[in-house]
Amino acid sequence: MEINVLNLSGKETGAKVQLPESVFGVEPNDHAIYLDVKQFLANQRQGTHKSKQRNEIAGSTRKLHKQKGTGGARAGSIKSPLFNGGGRVFGPQPRDYSFKLNKKLKSLARVSALSYKAKDNNILVLEDFSFDTIKTKTYIQMEADLNVTNDKTLLVLAGAENNNVYLSSRNLKKTKVISVEQLNTYDVLNAGKLILTTGAVKTLEEALAK
Repeated sequence: MEINVLNLSGKETGAKVQLPESVFGVEPNDHAIYLDVKQFLANQRQGTHKSKQRNEIAGSTRKLHKQKGTGGARAGSIKSPLFNGGGRVFGPQPRDYSFKLNKKLKSLARVSALSYKAKDNNILVLEDFSFDTIKTKTYIQMEADLNVTNDKTLLVLAGAENNNVYLSSRNLKKTKVISVEQLNTYDVLNAGKLILTTGAVKTLEEALAK
C-alpha cells in the first residue's frame, strides 16, 4: 500500500512511502487482538483493593448473648459480618492481575490492528520532524493543518529522542504521542486517526515484519 507523505502544514511533499504488506496488509486476527487488549487493560489495574476480614476488625470477641434463651447467641461477637462494621466475608484482597502472552501473538495483534487502520484509510504519514520548543499551540496548529482536530489521534514517532513533541501534546485530551517501542494494540484501535512519521514506518517494519 502506497501513501503520500505530508509535511506539518498538511500538504503533500511529493514523496511517497510504501506501507509494508507484512505489517499493514495482513488478515486481522480478532482473537489475538482481544487477548492483547485484555492483557494491556489487566496490566493497568493496580490490584490494591482490600477489605477487612473478621480477624482484622477492632472489637471484643465476647459473645453478645448467652447461649440459651435469647435466640441470638449464634451471631457470635460484634465482629460478625452480620453486623454493621463487622468483617467482610470473602472480600477482595490485593492481587496482581497481569498475565503473560506469547511474543508472536502480541506481534500478530499489533499488525492486525495496524492492518485495520490501513483498511479503513485512517493512516497519515508525516515527514520526520521535531519541535524546537515546548508549545501546545504549535501542536494544535499542526493538527488543524492536518484536518484531524476533531479526531482522536495517535502520533507514533520513530524514537523517544524528541521529547518536545510529547510535552507539547500531553495537555490535549484527544491526542497521544508515543514512540514505536511504546506502540500497543489498545492505543492503535482506540485512535480515530493513526499518524506515523516516515522514520516510524521504517522502524515498525523492522520490528514487526517477521
